[in-house]
Amino acid sequence: MTARLIDFQDACEATRWRAINDAVMGGVSRGGLHAENGIGVFGGETSLENNGGFASVRRDPEAMNLGQAAGIVLRVRGDGRAYQLRLYTNQLPQGAAYRASFRPEGDEWQRVELPWHAFEAMFRGRRLPEVPALDPSRITQVGLMIVDRQAGPFRLEVAWLDAC
Repeated sequence: MTARLIDFQDACEATRWRAINDAVMGGVSRGGLHAENGIGVFGGETSLENNGGFASVRRDPEAMNLGQAAGIVLRVRGDGRAYQLRLYTNQLPQGAAYRASFRPEGDEWQRVELPWHAFEAMFRGRRLPEVPALDPSRITQVGLMIVDRQAGPFRLEVAWLDAC
C-alpha cells in the first residue's frame, strides 16, 4: 500500500496545520487542529458576533501534483455541520481558494469523495467568476473551514486525505 497524501497516523502531521479564524476580520470564533490518538481533530466554536462566523485551518504549503487523480477522498467523522475542503493554487489571487462542501452526518466514520468539478473558486465568501477551473497538478496547499452561519461548538475528525 502506498502512503496517503495526508495521514494523521503520522505523529507530526497535526503540527503542519495553522488556524486562520474570523479574528482576522474582527470576529471572535476560535478553532484549530490537533491530534488525538492518530486522528486530526478540527474543532472549536463559531460565533456570529462582530460579523464573524468562520474558523479554518490550513496545512503548510507542499506541492502535491495530483494531475492524474479524479479528486480527493477524505475519511471523516463529523457532527452534522457543513464543512469545506479548500484547495489553494497559484491560479487564483492570494487568499482565494477552490472549495467543495461536505456534511458528515451523525457520529459515524464516512468516506467523502470530492471530484475536481465539485470545487468552485471563492474569495471571502464570494464566487469568483471567469477564473480557470481547478488544475489539480497545481495544488500547493489544503485547508478545512466551517462557515455555516451557525454559532456553537464544532468538531470534525479526520483520519486521512488521499487522491481518488
